[in-house]
Amino acid sequence: MPERILLVEDDDEIAGLVQLHLGDQGYTVERLANGARGLETALREDYELVILDVMLPGLDGLEICKRLRADKPQQPILMLTAKSEELDKVLGLELGADDYVTKPFGVRELIARVRALMRRAYAGDEEDKQHTDTIVCADLEIDLDKRKVTLADERLDLTSKEFDLLALFASKPGRVYSREQLLERVWGYQFEGYRHTVNSHINRLRAKIEADPAQPRFIKTVWGVGYRFAEAEEWEHGD
Repeated sequence: MPERILLVEDDDEIAGLVQLHLGDQGYTVERLANGARGLETALREDYELVILDVMLPGLDGLEICKRLRADKPQQPILMLTAKSEELDKVLGLELGADDYVTKPFGVRELIARVRALMRRAYAGDEEDKQHTDTIVCADLEIDLDKRKVTLADERLDLTSKEFDLLALFASKPGRVYSREQLLERVWGYQFEGYRHTVNSHINRLRAKIEADPAQPRFIKTVWGVGYRFAEAEEWEHGD
């Protein structure tokens, strides 16, 4: 079955271009121009990817992203933002978007971003697997192949980026990552203005995996530097 993509974009010319070129790549693209209808459809149907324009009639793309992420944590989301609206990019990432493409965009760039999100949705990052399908840390279990996380035998709903962060940390306990390194490794960005995005995602991840996020057992803050994953002797003894 062709992979289904929902495109919510009110510019008919852009929507037609995206539908045409992604269709040539074998994807089935469904188009909607109204934000409220886009949210309703995205919640009701299952799509491999949802592409959202920021500026939409009825409901803007940022609000759709926020509501969709709350109901479907693992739904891959790509935002389309205007070139001058840097704030929209930051807000989109902090609200849970997996990636963004800036208008005007090239067709090859869009296709590359879509393919990357599709790959991450169905396969772990081979570089971070280190030939191990599952990482076990006390009662936290991370299945890298299935992109599934359980805590005390209960499955957790992580977003794509939350999973990527956790897998990166847990694959190398003790290694300290700066916010800039995490941006580059997980998001592919190298801009200092996005460092707050890392903080937001780590706070949400801690809320899901830590019994007490204020005193985390797994993801430790290294003040003035960044973050690291606790080594075995720390989480085994609850230090």
